[in-house]
Amino acid sequence: MGSTIVITGAGSGFGALAARALARSGHTVYAAMRDTTGRNAGRVAEAGQYATEHQVDLRTVELDVLSQESADAAVATVLAEAGTLDVVIHNAGHMVTGPTEAFTPEELTAVYDTNVLGTQRVNRAALPHLRAQRHGLVVWIGSTSTRGGTPPYLAPYFAAKAAMDSLAVSYAAELARFDIETSIVVPGSFTSGTNHFATGGHPAQQDIVDAYEEHYAGLMDQVSRRLADLAPADADVSQVADAIVDVVNAPHGKRPFRVHIDPAGDGAEEVSEVADRIRAEFLARIGLGDLLHPHTDPRTAE
Repeated sequence: MGSTIVITGAGSGFGALAARALARSGHTVYAAMRDTTGRNAGRVAEAGQYATEHQVDLRTVELDVLSQESADAAVATVLAEAGTLDVVIHNAGHMVTGPTEAFTPEELTAVYDTNVLGTQRVNRAALPHLRAQRHGLVVWIGSTSTRGGTPPYLAPYFAAKAAMDSLAVSYAAELARFDIETSIVVPGSFTSGTNHFATGGHPAQQDIVDAYEEHYAGLMDQVSRRLADLAPADADVSQVADAIVDVVNAPHGKRPFRVHIDPAGDGAEEVSEVADRIRAEFLARIGLGDLLHPHTDPRTAE
């Protein structure tokens, strides 16, 4: 029997591909996106057409991660329609590019709002249900930039993804005794097949951008080209969707804590292996080794 899944930012890119792949795998999938009756109405129609053509249970739900009310309403809709919620996938994100100095604090705040605080709003909407049923899975779509090679002009996005990764790691331990499992899926740089670069934002202070352009002319184009050159010919963004399906379909309690899909090989996997090992060893040293895996805490079990 399949799970009921909600995945944020599922209008395009990783989210849309994963929603369809999970539905094909037999799950009831809610592809969450904002403005479902406006600019994303076409994507809602496409999802409905896909569900009909492939005879899968792919649905859409209005969810703006910038609004707690929207997150609450989306989870309430899922519970009312499906009767349960088993898996939450944090995929919504927004990229910005440009010299870091040129971004105002308010522009950086907006990046954090989507990539970091958005996950907190969805968790606060969904986790009360998962905790009450004492079972579930939270999947976080991270980025190799948190620990791997970090080209310049992407600092706000990289910093937000690092913050989200830190939240995911802490949440993993805090949810373990509710038998809620955590997996972090870590894509590398896919320069095609997503809308990250095409829809990414830019800093508003053009005079600073111009000052940097004198010494870093065409830098983002150089970075994009060289990242694309690093990727093998068979690198495809669908590999991320496949990895998400594998995580969801794995036996509860046996899922990997972290999975990398990195065509450029930027070194993040090696660094994460060390960091995650140190985390596990430290929790064991302070007598909290049980928090490394989901289980029912006998002190709180009914």
